[in-house]
Amino acid sequence: MVFRYNEHKNIGSLDPAFSKDLADIWATHQLFNGLVQMDDQLNVKPSIAKNWTITDSAKTYTFTLRNDIKFHKHELFATSSNSQDSTRIVNASDFEYSFNRLKDKTIASPGSWVLNKVEDFSAINDSTFQIKLKQPFPAFLGLLTMKYYSVVPKEIVEHYGNDFRAHPIGTGPFKFKRWEENLKLVFRRNEHYFETDAHEQQLPYLEAIAITFLPDKQSEFLQFAQGNIDFVSGLDGSYKDEILTAEGKLRATYADDVKMIRGPYLNTEYLAFFMASEVNEIQALKLRKAINVGFDRNKMMTYLRNGIGIPANGGFIPKGLPGFDASIGFKYQPELAKQLVSEFKTETGIKNPEITLTTTSNYLSFCEFIQRELQKTGLIVNVDVIPPSSLKDAKANGQVDFFRASWIADYPDAENYLSLYYSKNFAPNGPNYTHFKNSKFDQMYEAAYLETNPDLRAKLYTKMDSLIMNSAPIVPLFYDEVVRFTRQNVNGLGINATNLLELKSVRKTKIQ
Repeated sequence: MVFRYNEHKNIGSLDPAFSKDLADIWATHQLFNGLVQMDDQLNVKPSIAKNWTITDSAKTYTFTLRNDIKFHKHELFATSSNSQDSTRIVNASDFEYSFNRLKDKTIASPGSWVLNKVEDFSAINDSTFQIKLKQPFPAFLGLLTMKYYSVVPKEIVEHYGNDFRAHPIGTGPFKFKRWEENLKLVFRRNEHYFETDAHEQQLPYLEAIAITFLPDKQSEFLQFAQGNIDFVSGLDGSYKDEILTAEGKLRATYADDVKMIRGPYLNTEYLAFFMASEVNEIQALKLRKAINVGFDRNKMMTYLRNGIGIPANGGFIPKGLPGFDASIGFKYQPELAKQLVSEFKTETGIKNPEITLTTTSNYLSFCEFIQRELQKTGLIVNVDVIPPSSLKDAKANGQVDFFRASWIADYPDAENYLSLYYSKNFAPNGPNYTHFKNSKFDQMYEAAYLETNPDLRAKLYTKMDSLIMNSAPIVPLFYDEVVRFTRQNVNGLGINATNLLELKSVRKTKIQ
């Protein structure tokens, strides 16, 4: 009953206030809970809060907490009054403390931004916690599902200080047992966990989780193939052809021992233009559109991703979110691409238009594919490969004219994607790396905040996405998919569009 997986990116902290990367989020999700949680269909469900009301024109959220949820056992709790079992009940003041930690500049949590839309919060009494927003924000409940908002106990955090990262005490389905950094991390079943399944059986089913830290994806896959770990996430180039056919099916050698689960992932992979660039080729709408229609996304996905991923013929909003529309983007039209490049040459007098695409080594194959396809249109594309950290800085500071990027949702609402094109979010002070600016877009973006009807808000999102595509500041490549491989004896491992690893409902059966 031990679930084993490898984390090749390592884990930096088990403190939820620092759960920025997916590796950290997966680990802290097993240990901590917040007011609310999200199911695999991206619906917000109760967690420590059993219910809530939204009042004051959608600006005040009042949560009623369960009164039976305990923190994991720790000797410090034994000194608390009325505590005989080295634990204690969670109350509203714990949430007030946890939220204040996110604001504390001495803590320097990378999640402090999640409180930007919050005016105030307070514990009304032991079982009532209230949050007041500066203005309505329809996606707020989804935002609250992030691990940053997890509840932590004040006495334990203040006892350990910065070392709370390696001595986590939460309320989650598993509790911390042992961490040999860079080697192994072990969690054990929380015997006091409050959630049950549909048959009233207490969760989790597993006795433990064991995480190893092999840095190499190929080595990780080898461990999986040998049966030493139970689960592999994602499709790496080092093993994609080993396990999958070109059509994205499991190869016969793995079909009896391995299960594959796949579904939409809230991640858009794209190329972006820096719209403030003085380069003629960047400023030309015809060239930007020529690039969008000048390569075959279906062919790219088949040959470079073994069919895993959805070709991005829609806008920037990925499939799986309200507001997505598959018809508003660009289709492969090679003759139109040649025509647009030819018109650019005639209008500008530039005989050999040339553009430099900056990327990282992980995406070199995609960029070289696009490079070869676009050269058929008469456009010269140079590919510049730089380290990820360098590209991140260059994007933020407007130092690259044409670059590869991706956007993974922080919370499941299309507003998270459209924020990249709001003019008040220009990088480096926000996520608008293209410096796209359109007054009509800005008006719709601000109107979406006040629209509480989800259907009407989704229609607004689609209009905004369509407006972006008409200006073509980006080249959507594909909407990613979550793909997971597990052993046949693993049951109950679901899949969701945020790629959250949910283990509380997982069972393992003995291999016959």
